[in-house]
Amino acid sequence: MKSTASEFVFALTNPGSEKALKLEVETMKLGWRPGYQRRGFVTFKADEPFSFDSLDVGIATARRLCLSLGKAATREEAVARLGETRIIHHARFADRKMQGVSDVEIPAKPQFGEIIGTVVELGASEFWAGLHRHAPFLSPDPAGDAGIAMPAESPSRAWLKLEEAARFFDLKFTRKDIVVELGCAPGGVVLALINRGVPVIGVDPAKMAEVVLASAIAGRQDAPIDRPWFFQCRKPAALTSKRDLGQGVTWFMSDMNQSPEVVLKECARFCKMAPSIRGVLITLKLTDLLQVADKAQWFASLAEMGFKTLRLQQLSVHHKEFALLALR
Repeated sequence: MKSTASEFVFALTNPGSEKALKLEVETMKLGWRPGYQRRGFVTFKADEPFSFDSLDVGIATARRLCLSLGKAATREEAVARLGETRIIHHARFADRKMQGVSDVEIPAKPQFGEIIGTVVELGASEFWAGLHRHAPFLSPDPAGDAGIAMPAESPSRAWLKLEEAARFFDLKFTRKDIVVELGCAPGGVVLALINRGVPVIGVDPAKMAEVVLASAIAGRQDAPIDRPWFFQCRKPAALTSKRDLGQGVTWFMSDMNQSPEVVLKECARFCKMAPSIRGVLITLKLTDLLQVADKAQWFASLAEMGFKTLRLQQLSVHHKEFALLALR
């Protein structure tokens, strides 16, 4: 199945984000009109039929966007509507969450350009069938939910946010990377990166977890070359200097509990201090999900810093948060 068209699209979102999703679509001036809605599920209609190209619009509150093939009374009927589609994802609203359903712990990644079917279970006799085309920066997982389990040793949920973002965006890190993370305590992101073999400079005066301190070095000049390391800069972000960072920083990350404007201001300052930064991954913490209407302003700030590829995404592990990705 190489191409198709539909009168409707449906979006899967985090329950509670439906209003923000509709506002985001309106702000983007797509010409889509909201239709049927359930928790975690919203349909849209437009004047012209939708195609796969219509889905390539970067709606941050949509974990999955599909051409709708309509509602069915049974799962079998919904699957039949997908025809000979090779990969079929299953999702359902359960336990107050829109969840991906998989027979394996973490599903295999589809190829770019591959057509994927999705069957969404909203009730005992309500199933929806849809199609999307896999592309860069789209989650490879059912409903955009990798189902990653946080290890008991992790000191915070920040570990889960990093791992979910890395899989959703297909991010690649190497031992040659050095990440600077603002607001690193108690160390969830640091632990995830160290386990991936990536050195980290953490900026935070607060205490770190012992599991993270096992990889700590006393000074930036003491960085080993044969293992990942963690150096804590025990200063507020605003007082951190170029000397604290040293050479070779390639990623800026932040999980600070600050407004998007404050975090982006610090991001700009750090990018000036470390021009080798090639990627940014920020958890934006909002007071209201309707702040997603400010997305264009956030993108404009990053574009001024020289970043070309910009993505904003609410992940399955987020509440009033978004992952903001920027690449040179």
